[in-house]
Amino acid sequence: MSAPNHDGSFSTSSPHSIAIIGAGPVGVALAKRLVKAGHTVCLSNSRGPDTLRQQERETGAKSADVKQAIAEAEIIVLAIPTGNISAFYPILRATSLRPGSILLDACNYYPSRDGRVEELDKGLPDSVWISQNVSVPVVKAFNNIIAANIFTSARTKRSAGRVALPVSADDTAALDIVMALVEDVGFDAYNAGKLADTWRYQPGQPAYCTEPSAEQLPRLLARADRDQGPANRDKAREWIDKLPADFPPDILLRVARLSNGLDKWNVRSWFAATVFAFALLRASMKG
Repeated sequence: MSAPNHDGSFSTSSPHSIAIIGAGPVGVALAKRLVKAGHTVCLSNSRGPDTLRQQERETGAKSADVKQAIAEAEIIVLAIPTGNISAFYPILRATSLRPGSILLDACNYYPSRDGRVEELDKGLPDSVWISQNVSVPVVKAFNNIIAANIFTSARTKRSAGRVALPVSADDTAALDIVMALVEDVGFDAYNAGKLADTWRYQPGQPAYCTEPSAEQLPRLLARADRDQGPANRDKAREWIDKLPADFPPDILLRVARLSNGLDKWNVRSWFAATVFAFALLRASMKG
C-alpha cells in the first residue's frame, strides 16, 4: 500500500512529472494539491520563470519557461484563458515532447473575456477544439470547480462531503491516468465519457461549479441543456464581473448549488443567496 502523504491522503498512482501552463488561480491551486500528492510539478507562464518566484514559494513547485516545462512533462496541464490557447499551439508543435505525453485541459471559454471563437460559438466543445490542434491525447478535468476550492474542497478517500469531478477523454489510457490524478488530489473521479460530451460540464451547465457528490454528479450531467448553456454562462459571467474580486468563494458555491436544485432546505444556502443578491444590488447602484 502507498505511504500516506502528510495531509492524510494516499497516492493512487505513480508520481508524475507535471507541467502547468498558467500560474493564475487554477494553476496555483492545482500545483499546491499536486505537490502535496507527491508529484513533481513545474509552473510556467508567458512572462518567464522570473515572474513566478512567489508562486514557487506558495506551491512548492519549480518554475521554468514553457518550452522546458512541456518537454520534461508526462502531463501538461493547460490552465490559461481560452483566448490565449491558440498562441500555445506553435510552442507545443515545436517542442520535442516525452513519449506518451498527455494534455490536460482545465480551461473554460468565456467570450466576454476571451473574445469570440467561431468554432466554440457554433457549439464545438472547447476540449474537442483543442484536440483538433494538437497531436497528443487531450483529457478534460478540473475545469468545473471554483479555482480556490481545488485546494480547500479536497478530501481524503471516503471522507464525508468528498466532491466528485468529471473527467473525459477519447484515449482510454490517458483517461485512466487523469482519473487516478483526480483521486490523488482529493476528489472522486467520474468517467464523463468522450471529449464530445464535455459540453455537459462547461460553464452554464448544472454540473459547473456546484461541487456535487458522486451520487449527485450523474444527475446534474444528465440535466445539461446544450441550447441554454451559453446564455446561462454569459449571464453568470455578467454577475460575477460585478462582484468584488475578494467575494467569498463559499457564497458563490452555495448560490450555484441552490440555483441547480441542491441544498434547497439548507438555511445557509438561502442566506448565501441573500448575500449574493445584496452584493449585486450594491454593485448596480455604484454603476
